[in-house]
Amino acid sequence: MIETRGLVHRYGDSVALDGVTLDVADGEFVVLAGANGSGKTTLVRHWNGLLTPNDGAVRVNGTPVGEDLVGARTAVGMVFQDPRDGFVAATVGEDVAFGPSNLGLPRDEIDARVADALDTVNMANRRDARIATLSGGERARVAIAGALAMRPGHLVLDEPFTGLDAPARESVRERLAALHAAGTSVVVVTHDIGEVVDACERLVVLDDGRVRVDADPADALDALDGLPVRRPC
Repeated sequence: MIETRGLVHRYGDSVALDGVTLDVADGEFVVLAGANGSGKTTLVRHWNGLLTPNDGAVRVNGTPVGEDLVGARTAVGMVFQDPRDGFVAATVGEDVAFGPSNLGLPRDEIDARVADALDTVNMANRRDARIATLSGGERARVAIAGALAMRPGHLVLDEPFTGLDAPARESVRERLAALHAAGTSVVVVTHDIGEVVDACERLVVLDDGRVRVDADPADALDALDGLPVRRPC
């Protein structure tokens, strides 16, 4: 479980998060929505220690993030808005292997994790491909595979549909649904809830650094009036 309690984060004099309290349970599918600047990305970057709060606390599986960064980053896999921000190697296989390698795992365990992660996103036949040659949708799937190779209990994706064509978006949606069905908790950060609202179990809306809506999708949609969130068509 990810537990966020009274989280405050400031950039200089600007308050990005203003006392956010939010839990994500194991196996849950959550959409975290809000306009640009609402605090979505700032919030999730606290969940694996990429940011440090000015006040409040975050625990992952009962342990404060700051006390065990490796544990938090293993438990919470992060896929960035632009997959290129997370790539560290030239080829697909090398990039997906990077995280498990840093855990000091045996070579056979690393190979098994890479094979399993690439198979999950239908990229097993592209292991030796150079990332620079991939399409946008393929890069998105490789980024997801890189997170999955860490075997996280929670997978967080920041605007995963940005820049993807319709087939690529559908492919990513199918993979997320399959991962959720297999027991991984999924958090999709987005300004456009129409992409995944049908798949999620819970819709959380941030506005001006605060949680304004936190409910199941049917109830949450009725509470969106006046909030800067793109409703489903």
